[in-house]
Amino acid sequence: MRTALVQFNPTVGDIAANAARMAALADQARQDGAELVVFPELAICGYPPRDLLLHEGFVAACAAAAKALGEHHSGGTTLVFGCPLPVDRDHPGRGTANSLLAYAEGKLLDYYDKRLLPTYDVFDEDRYFEPGTRAVVIRVPAECGVRHVGLTICEDLWRGEDAGFASRYLRDPDPVAELVAAGAEVIISPSASPFVLGKGRKHRAILTSHATRHNVFIAAVNQVGGNDDLVFDGHAAVYDPNGRAVAFGPGFTEAIVMVGIPPRESPEPSGEAPADPLLSTPDEELLHNALVLGTRDYLHKTGHKRALIGLSGGIDSAITCAIAVAALGRDNVLGVAMPGKYSSEHSLTDAFDLAARLGIRCVRTPIAGAFDGFRGAIDPTFEELGELTLGSKLPDVTEENLQSRARGTILMTISNRTGALVLTTGNKSELAVGYCTLYGDMNGGLAVLSDVTKIQVYRLAKWMNTHPDRAGFEGPPIPESTIIKPPSAELAPNQTDQDSLPAYEILDEIVARYVEHKQSLHHIAEDTGFDPALVARIARLIDLSEYKRKQAAVGIKVTSVAFGSGRRVPIAQRWRSP
Repeated sequence: MRTALVQFNPTVGDIAANAARMAALADQARQDGAELVVFPELAICGYPPRDLLLHEGFVAACAAAAKALGEHHSGGTTLVFGCPLPVDRDHPGRGTANSLLAYAEGKLLDYYDKRLLPTYDVFDEDRYFEPGTRAVVIRVPAECGVRHVGLTICEDLWRGEDAGFASRYLRDPDPVAELVAAGAEVIISPSASPFVLGKGRKHRAILTSHATRHNVFIAAVNQVGGNDDLVFDGHAAVYDPNGRAVAFGPGFTEAIVMVGIPPRESPEPSGEAPADPLLSTPDEELLHNALVLGTRDYLHKTGHKRALIGLSGGIDSAITCAIAVAALGRDNVLGVAMPGKYSSEHSLTDAFDLAARLGIRCVRTPIAGAFDGFRGAIDPTFEELGELTLGSKLPDVTEENLQSRARGTILMTISNRTGALVLTTGNKSELAVGYCTLYGDMNGGLAVLSDVTKIQVYRLAKWMNTHPDRAGFEGPPIPESTIIKPPSAELAPNQTDQDSLPAYEILDEIVARYVEHKQSLHHIAEDTGFDPALVARIARLIDLSEYKRKQAAVGIKVTSVAFGSGRRVPIAQRWRSP
């Protein structure tokens, strides 16, 4: 059975454009000989549609577009794609299902409603959907004979095992087992599963397990592209009943993955299985590709063409700028170097060296005049209030923040005039403990590195410089001096990050355990051997900085727990971990 798995990049809510693109891809797949064409979960509207599903007319518009697509573009093939649909077609107000539609020769064969609805991390499907109650197996005509194809959607296959939430479904029927009992010999799984470092390998193991346990072919296809804070990586895959790889799709790009699925009883194919690009790609490259795709799609899907970045000569702004150039092209990225009274000479040198390596324009805009202007306005007020003036104790936190806010104001002003979107440069380690200035370096429309720890930033820099061709550059993009010098905000004389923070190897370990794994302070100190007082101080900083993160720019999620829609911690709360 010639099967086309379509790694499709939809724009959420752009129903007409999504349907038109799907029609073109379906026609292409049919012309290439496909007998079955499969698109991802909720392809018609894009995932996640979130509260758009609650807007009057949205689900009806999706259903109308789906009907037109199926009736006019399924001739000569079986077409399967995702779409939200009313549970009761005659009474739309009775709920919505996350559905698959199967069309052939312009007629609806059947539909399937997703049965397991994830409600954890970034998922909130119980808020929007009613679960399905039946297993659906469709008959697909093929040159090798009629094939019985079972329909699942995303979580029906993963059952929370990929994200550590398998216990949620212990009392639920297994959709895969029911499909096998109903006669399915091939099971397809259209998904919209967000990229997370390490999750792809878990998906491969789950696919292999289903194929061998149930003696069926498993064909999975994921959405691709960036939608707000989420990135979807494609990486379609097909496994035979022996758990042998049949085909794999590329990562982070639209593609039609064509594969011939033989009868289940056919002899085992000879030769080596195709190489899995997901398993052979190092984490740094996966991370780079996810950030590039997330940045490109966030700007393009929000109507922006250009990006603007404050270049400090530091590692974070360098990596953010390199990601932006890989995503948007050198002509669409502008760097701004903003030296202040405590800026070192190498900060400017490194900033312009980076710009030259990347081939972007970089302008120099000193902040001294803006800073003095702010002081001239605020010092008399402080004197009237009887507070210490900025000049009475140099440098203090107020002065440091004022420098950062002067830079933030300059960047936003340039953004207003040019239309370029400001990319913030702070990493996850800094955002965790509040080592950032609200309305200063946190100004911007997208926080590219907000889910990337400092240690990961350095690893990414070294990977880029070692493999510039795979990162999209002609030569090493990051100046070596930027990589080797001690990190510093340069807001005070001879300042380094470690003046107020522990070494990043220690900080990142505490952040991972406290934020991602939610360990108690006692267990963190016990497991790592770190000073309990240090662990308690870092955890306290994380808790106190929640108000900053709630006002931060949207960030690209690449780990199991990001500071975004999947983490819901109150700001005003008094729980203290033991």
